[in-house]
Amino acid sequence: MRKTIMVIFLTVILILCYFTFDAAKNVFRADWQFPSDDRMNNQDQQRLVLITQERDTPFWDKVAKGAKKQAEIEEVSLEVWGSYSHNQEDFLKNVEIAIQSKVDGIIVQGLDTDEFKNLTKIKASFYGVPIITVANDVPIADSLRRTYVGSDQFSAGKMIAEQLVRDMGSKGKVVLMLESQEEYFQKQRLKGIEEILKQYKDINVVYAKTIDTTKEQVVVTTQDILNKEPDTNAFIAINANVLGTLVKEISKRYQIDPYYLYSFDDGPESISLLEEVTLDAMVEQTPEAMGEQSVQLMMEWLNGEKVPLDKNGYLTDIKIQKAENTNE
Repeated sequence: MRKTIMVIFLTVILILCYFTFDAAKNVFRADWQFPSDDRMNNQDQQRLVLITQERDTPFWDKVAKGAKKQAEIEEVSLEVWGSYSHNQEDFLKNVEIAIQSKVDGIIVQGLDTDEFKNLTKIKASFYGVPIITVANDVPIADSLRRTYVGSDQFSAGKMIAEQLVRDMGSKGKVVLMLESQEEYFQKQRLKGIEEILKQYKDINVVYAKTIDTTKEQVVVTTQDILNKEPDTNAFIAINANVLGTLVKEISKRYQIDPYYLYSFDDGPESISLLEEVTLDAMVEQTPEAMGEQSVQLMMEWLNGEKVPLDKNGYLTDIKIQKAENTNE
């Protein structure tokens, strides 16, 4: 019995020695290399994600450019995710995937819907993923976002209305193009516009609401308002995504020149229409600065350098850009 146990013991020892020797041989093979420094560093890098509803538009390309630039400075990993054609379902899916992946931080275009708020307020909080909204805000009470980086949309609305009054004068009919389900940034722009225009009793404000920003819906809304209000003098596209379709539909019936047209620079066709002098003026924002500052603030929060972040947000510069100034 003792002899049998001894044989088994020696056999186990020999097997262990074999595997130990084989492993050592592999370690000291001439072609074996340690993982590269870059790979090891990437594993240690903090991971941020920038998520937008609109890809390949001038405005959001600049936000992404600024974010990538700052990420290189901060030596962090930054991925840019986006959906096409303002697809909310894909956008929300991207947000959910980022949260479940437990990234270190999410910088996101705010969306004023219950689905978005539930993701940021409940799911992101559960996983401990901090959220910063960029360009389009959602109130902190609804989203529990850490902060907002972008324009003061109320002031932007006031600026565009003041420019309209300077151009058109204190008398006329103004159509405000907006969505039935207004997002928070549109509500703020609208408040700013109304704050100025209500001071002029001879300016008549008309509201034209689209169900959404699809071409079909904007065409229907524009045709309807042109039929009902043929004596309109000016249009303000509060959501710049409707601007291109709005202009095309007006031009099918009338010359564009007699109309005063205004909007904001976050639409895909805003800049080109301004350069063509089709648009009289727009509010120009600083999207690249938004991207840079959002990454910087996220890293300051993650590193404990700035805790808490200002819940009221960090406002970036805005200014009026008139058509005749685009080439100066």
